[in-house]
Amino acid sequence: MHWLAQVSGTLLNVSTILVGASIGAALRGRLPERVSRTLLQALALIVLYVGLNMAASLAHVKAGFFPGVILALVSLTIGAGMGEWLALEERLNAFGNALQVRFARAEGGGRFTEGFVTASLLFCVGPMTIIGSLQNGLSGNIDLLALKSALDGVASLALGGVFGLGVAASAIVILIVQGGISLLAGLLAGSLGNPNTDPVVLLITGTGGLIIAGISVNVMLSGLNAATRERVRVGAMLPALIVCVVVYHIAGLVGR
Repeated sequence: MHWLAQVSGTLLNVSTILVGASIGAALRGRLPERVSRTLLQALALIVLYVGLNMAASLAHVKAGFFPGVILALVSLTIGAGMGEWLALEERLNAFGNALQVRFARAEGGGRFTEGFVTASLLFCVGPMTIIGSLQNGLSGNIDLLALKSALDGVASLALGGVFGLGVAASAIVILIVQGGISLLAGLLAGSLGNPNTDPVVLLITGTGGLIIAGISVNVMLSGLNAATRERVRVGAMLPALIVCVVVYHIAGLVGR
């Protein structure tokens, strides 16, 4: 299969994000503040629903006598520790600030970075990202990524109206992450299990769902007019998506 076919869903996803974020940024400032705030809160509720729905997949995971929720807890604990040690949250912010310099049209450094980080995590951490990219890479099927593209397009329009062009910059991360998964799936087609039932994929999905729930809190906080506020450091938790694979196999050995 040609590599373009393996990343076709990702290219569609990138396009919808760019279009949605551009329209949202163009409308930025033209809507009353109360309307923008309410739209952001509505989006936060949808994000929370998606995150909790993803997290429910943990109920279908078990390694030895360890249930999925315990595996996710251990993974998040270790992963967050690693993320803080690597200063991932700060590195993501620094990357966003570097992009702000490159994109002279971007308005307001803090909002640009916040939009980039929020959109990147929201669009990358999810079951559709993993399963859709695997399907695209294995068979060229883009059905799931096409659905994800539609959802991301609407979300990027709403986020773009609040954060501006930082949301559009997240398309770079989507291209790298989703495209990378699809291409890797094409190379490792013979060794991967069914992404819809594989317990490791379900554990990654469930753990990602908990991180998504954290993002919903941050999105809600973005609509508050507070000078200072604590935020869920979801960027630092990203290593948990890799750690959970190791935790699953170790728990399976210990729990025999």
